[in-house]
Amino acid sequence: MKKIIVVLLVFINLNATAQKLFGGDHILKTNLSSDVLKNYNLTFEKNVLPFVSIAASYRTMPKSALPLKGLAKKFIKSDDINFDNFQVGNTALTFEGRFYLGIQKMSGFYIAPYTRFANFDLSIPVNYSYNSISTTTLQPIVENKTATLEGTIRSQSMGVYVGMQFQLATKLVLDFWMIGGHYGRSNGKLEFTPLPGAKFPAEAQVALQKNLNDIRANPFKVNAKVTSTGAVADMEGPWAGIRGGGLTLGLRF
Repeated sequence: MKKIIVVLLVFINLNATAQKLFGGDHILKTNLSSDVLKNYNLTFEKNVLPFVSIAASYRTMPKSALPLKGLAKKFIKSDDINFDNFQVGNTALTFEGRFYLGIQKMSGFYIAPYTRFANFDLSIPVNYSYNSISTTTLQPIVENKTATLEGTIRSQSMGVYVGMQFQLATKLVLDFWMIGGHYGRSNGKLEFTPLPGAKFPAEAQVALQKNLNDIRANPFKVNAKVTSTGAVADMEGPWAGIRGGGLTLGLRF
């Protein structure tokens, strides 16, 4: 009986020490590696069981020049897209559960299944050319134009990743995302509307339709339709991504 009491007292003492060192069931943190790329984010993590937590993350990146332009060109095959003026922004909401394999709550190696809902705001300039007659010389000329398709692609995906979370100080936490990934579906619509009063002749419609039809973005399906009022491109397909290499700094409270 005395041995049982001693063991209980030791356990209670260790638990009290852990609570003092790793006190607080909540952590608020931001991914420093993403912040550098202007992909701002905030994560709230809450302990729910001794070695289990739940977390919610929000990220946002203002629309700007396309990152990793060379990689994008490998997936989107088109000589008519102006990748230099291609712009993208995004927002995402991620929910995850974390299962820690360490000896303290919300600390040590973890496995984290998650689900993510993301929106990508795109501006895609597509060049097209067609023949017309000059209104001044009445001679045939080549009109070189650009139609910028704008809209949002929405994705829903699920995945899992692994990482390590360290207690740097009483309240300071370092979270290192190692590697993982997600997979799901996406769909959206991009539209081009000529400026009010601008002519969009039949020759221009045919030329733009051809260039949109020639875009290859496998495995995504692009269904484009051009009319006298503009162009609409519906997109759908699988969505996949890699999650890892992130360095997150947090405050425990």
